[in-house]
Amino acid sequence: MLAQGEAGSVGSVPDAAVPIRMLNDRVLVRLDEEGADRRSAAGIVIPATAVMGKRLTWGFVVATGQHVRQVQVGDKVLFDPEDRSEVELSGTTYLLLREKDVHGVAQPEEGGSGTGLYL
Repeated sequence: MLAQGEAGSVGSVPDAAVPIRMLNDRVLVRLDEEGADRRSAAGIVIPATAVMGKRLTWGFVVATGQHVRQVQVGDKVLFDPEDRSEVELSGTTYLLLREKDVHGVAQPEEGGSGTGLYL
């Protein structure tokens, strides 16, 4: 597992070292670009910008503060995109959340790859 505030290869997209140290209960998240667009049951692509009521979003934790207890760097987390603040670091946009704003953490499949989620 990576050290606190350190970024690494999450999923298939590696992050450069994040030039920030998170404080207290803050979590720095990179959006899951693969999960941005959705498909309907008929196979129609629904863009991430389409308004469909309140929908939660997946992202990857790239840094945590010292008081974060339930989330670790590298976890895939579920959160409400309305409860966020954006920050740009080294040309990459990240989201800043409090640990209490994270609704869940994806569990990996038994094989160790992917999340096993069918949402």
